[in-house]
Amino acid sequence: MAGNLGKLGAQDAVQEQVRQALQGKTVDWRSRIWEAFLVFSLVVSFFFLIWLLTSQIIASMPVWQERGVIDFLTSPTNSSPEKAGISQGIFGSIVLMFIVALLALPIGAAAAIYLEEYAPDNVVSRTLNTVIRNLAGVPAVVYGILGLSFFVLAAEPITGGRTVISGGLTLAVLVLPITIIVTAEALRAVPASIREAGFGVGATRWEVIRSHVLPYAAPGILTGVILTMARAFGETAPLLLVGAVAGSFSLPSSATFVDRLSGPYTSLPTVIYNWSVLPQEGFRALTAAAIVVLLIIILLINAIAIYLRNRYARKW
Repeated sequence: MAGNLGKLGAQDAVQEQVRQALQGKTVDWRSRIWEAFLVFSLVVSFFFLIWLLTSQIIASMPVWQERGVIDFLTSPTNSSPEKAGISQGIFGSIVLMFIVALLALPIGAAAAIYLEEYAPDNVVSRTLNTVIRNLAGVPAVVYGILGLSFFVLAAEPITGGRTVISGGLTLAVLVLPITIIVTAEALRAVPASIREAGFGVGATRWEVIRSHVLPYAAPGILTGVILTMARAFGETAPLLLVGAVAGSFSLPSSATFVDRLSGPYTSLPTVIYNWSVLPQEGFRALTAAAIVVLLIIILLINAIAIYLRNRYARKW
């Protein structure tokens, strides 16, 4: 037993000598300073997150104590703070995200697959990549102006004008460049040896992409796409331009799902924006409560992204 411990100690000593020989006996202060800066940035970010959650939860306590969670979540918007809720905002945000997921995700993934796996490396493909990256940095309000001029006005016979369909299409166009970039980066991170192995056994290009490249890139694609959806979920400026109602509105009790799609709509961030500028004191607590709900939803979306990434990463 003592001999084994002695061997382990000798091995540790040799490993330490090798490490010092490779890195030098002096302390790498640049690495230590950079590591300390990263830890400090993490602590500051975590502090602000905790501070934001704590302050909003405290400010929203009157809503939870007086009305309860169910009443606040299921009540429609109203000009009276005692009756106002966020059910219409939640419904509008869910429909908007459904439209975004239905259009932006498959189109963006297909475009990225073509650019990375099929398109030749020439002036046209490089120009397309540059344009897509520039579009990803365009302010959201510009996409709102695009949605107003095209989806609301030019395509009014199809979209119905200022409806949730126009809002969803605008958000889909907004996140499309980001979806393409995220998917392309995940595909680019796949080792070339995986493709070469597939081609070596006689597989076609699509078979290699479907069976090898996409499964390997799935963690990165899913993480990026879900975080992109989280960004779209929190957008307000484009929706205000394409018809999202900032104030309160009501629909008849007999309104069907189709009526809701073609009628006035709002979203959860729009409701928060509207309540934050109202003069009544009661809306302060309502704004904080709506912010808490929005933060919880976004944190859940991030948690889902982390879970999916870890789950698919373990398979490889």
